[in-house]
Amino acid sequence: MPAHLFVDISSHGFGHLAQTASVLNALRALLPELRLTIRSGLPHAQLILRLKGPFTHIPQASDFGLSMKNAIDVDVHDSLARYQAMHANWDALVQAYAQQLADIKPDLLLANVSYLALAAAREAHVPALAMCSLNWLDILTPYVSASPSQEKIQAQMLDAYNSAKAFLRLTPGMPMPHIKNKIVIGPIAIPGLAQPDLLRRHLNLTPATRLILVAMGGIPMPLPSTWPILPGYHWIVPQAAALPRNDMHTLESIALPFSDVLASSDAVVTKSAYGVFVEASVCGKPVLYIERPDWPEEPFLVEWLMLHNQAQGISRAQFMQGTFGTSLQALLQRPRSTASSLTGIDDAAQFIKIQLLQ
Repeated sequence: MPAHLFVDISSHGFGHLAQTASVLNALRALLPELRLTIRSGLPHAQLILRLKGPFTHIPQASDFGLSMKNAIDVDVHDSLARYQAMHANWDALVQAYAQQLADIKPDLLLANVSYLALAAAREAHVPALAMCSLNWLDILTPYVSASPSQEKIQAQMLDAYNSAKAFLRLTPGMPMPHIKNKIVIGPIAIPGLAQPDLLRRHLNLTPATRLILVAMGGIPMPLPSTWPILPGYHWIVPQAAALPRNDMHTLESIALPFSDVLASSDAVVTKSAYGVFVEASVCGKPVLYIERPDWPEEPFLVEWLMLHNQAQGISRAQFMQGTFGTSLQALLQRPRSTASSLTGIDDAAQFIKIQLLQ
């Protein structure tokens, strides 16, 4: 019987899918007959874009991370209320998920990065791994004040994460001092194929036109009406954020994978986020990022980015007022960075293969 891997992928944006898909694609090259079951609240169409080969999709979300008002702003009040509600029903949620695993009978569970999935795997006696650059405990903790109810929630989260056989912590990533089963591995991303001439022809642009990708990680973020107009620059933006302007095309109108569009662009404007930071650094594309001072993962991502790429932070006010054009132009004048290597993909695929075949 082919090995059967059950994978739980967070639907908090598209970054968790990007991390996981690159590893699953490499794993499938090692184990061509691998059976995959994917539990995720992400649309099936998004999974197909990233994953190679057949899989069974269970369209259920196991985590929400934090509630977001948009791609940058955390809704702290709603996040805390959702965690309270989730953990008030914790035992029942674990039992229901464990029964699902008992019915499916996978050989191994991989979570990025639901702790509920790990708790359920332990209950169902299914070996489990976690993999991510963050965990929801370390993301949540800075937003909560000390109280008995919060301490219980945090204890249940930590217990679930530590129940896994290993937590493959990607580079760059949070330190995770309380995760006892942590194994640090290298960067992970899906490297794109640079086709700048093809992309410019598709958009009917001159070879000298600068192409700037705007990527906010799958959570809606409307562009402000003050978005700068820069002669000789053309913006590629998500359809939900597009403005009615001649210097913009939507990402969805381009018949290329996201990673290829990024690799074919001259720079990317984004929030601080693992996926875009690493993908841009792999293909040596400069990054102009909106600073998120309250996001707990940001310092560790930015520290790595500054060592491996040309990058510049801008404030939320600069983004909203559209006053970042000069910063972008200056960024593009810097020497091109050397592409980073994706050692984490093979590290993770080989580790998971060993666990599957035990």
